[in-house]
Amino acid sequence: MGKRKHTDAAYQRCINPDCAAEFDCGQTLFKCPECGELLDALYDWDKVEVPGKMSDFGKRWATRDNRLDFSGVWRFRDMLNFCADSHKVTIGEGQTILQQNCAVAEQIGMRPDRLYLQYEGLNPSGSFKDNGMAAAFSHAMMVGAKSCACASTGNTSASVALYAHSCGLRCTVFIGSGRIAFGKLSQAMDYGAQTIQIQGDFDDCMRQVQDVCTKLGLYLLNSLNPFRLEGQKTIMYRIIEQLGWEVPDWIIVPGGNLGNSSAFGKAFYELKELGLIERIPRMAIINATGADTLNDLVNNKKLAWNDGKVDQKVIDEYYADLTARNFSPHTCASAIEISRPVNLKKCLRTIDICDGIVRAVTDEEICDAKAIVGKYGLGCEPASAATIAGLRHLITEGVVGTDERVACVLTGHPLKDPNVTVNYHKDKQGKFSNAPIEAPNDLDEIIKLIK
Repeated sequence: MGKRKHTDAAYQRCINPDCAAEFDCGQTLFKCPECGELLDALYDWDKVEVPGKMSDFGKRWATRDNRLDFSGVWRFRDMLNFCADSHKVTIGEGQTILQQNCAVAEQIGMRPDRLYLQYEGLNPSGSFKDNGMAAAFSHAMMVGAKSCACASTGNTSASVALYAHSCGLRCTVFIGSGRIAFGKLSQAMDYGAQTIQIQGDFDDCMRQVQDVCTKLGLYLLNSLNPFRLEGQKTIMYRIIEQLGWEVPDWIIVPGGNLGNSSAFGKAFYELKELGLIERIPRMAIINATGADTLNDLVNNKKLAWNDGKVDQKVIDEYYADLTARNFSPHTCASAIEISRPVNLKKCLRTIDICDGIVRAVTDEEICDAKAIVGKYGLGCEPASAATIAGLRHLITEGVVGTDERVACVLTGHPLKDPNVTVNYHKDKQGKFSNAPIEAPNDLDEIIKLIK
């Protein structure tokens, strides 16, 4: 057992039960310095004033002239109160909606009134990442950071660049060669980030950015950062809020670097521990088949949390095989095109907490699901549509009942990756394609084409 190194209500602790070293929140640590494992941001709840019931958070809607009450992250600050209010950063993140979508439900075989789409595309940078960045940059302000960096498949770079600009931090983002959607790359460049393109994929960028941050003392903003995941917890609070302070039966989320699923499991565990919810919903994490590390490890290799004693040998052998085969993930859902997810173990813990399951869906299924959401909903980036494609599988399998209440997390805006959308429709790649029609410059001929 590691030595306790803090006295505050909020602290950091290693997730390895054989280490469990603890550190105060004033330290910038993204891995345990004693054993190298991931860290959690935790709270001594006896020292934290938490509302007696979740609906108490709703009272802050009446004081939205307060910048923290307006934020969809800091409205719930009691549940992630690791720094003083003066350090808390917000640019209006979390103004998202939970859309009940009867049309999409009918398309995938659900009872019409049971499907809800949590649309994170309404965040300032157009993705869920802003929830995490509000919290991570607050910690960066707390520790006096001046420069920051991240590796990215796209959404992270856009969000980091936007928040860095807001906070006055220098910002560098690492992307892989040709492995980023232009909609996302344009944001990072427009918001003023220095963009470095590595000759490799996201996993290569992730290795490099950790070494660069260590050598140059830059503040790391990938989801290794435990404070970033604290912000992402609030997506679940907002789902509960919009369901009248009730939990759904299922949460469906895409699986890439596994930060969201890790944060969501932690959120539900804490809410249950505090008596703020009576039950924890089940969770399904959806990979793309071209980047299905979690699916393979959980369903085929039987890797499990095992009270924190994860079988590291299974992981090491799996990753060694990827290296030996020179494997690089490939999927149209670039946001989840990751083969070595840094939050793997925290995600395994979530699967344990939420009685979770993992599935993988093809690019064709993702594109069809994306077209359905676009036609009947708010639109979304490809990775988001993996949730709908995965839910269709789970309904067919009988794992999710057609009358169960399901919340699918749509992680990003449809204009994040317009190339996938345009190509799907104009090239008639699927049964939901809506190709443009060429017409002569003649009124009568045009009128004939109008349906």
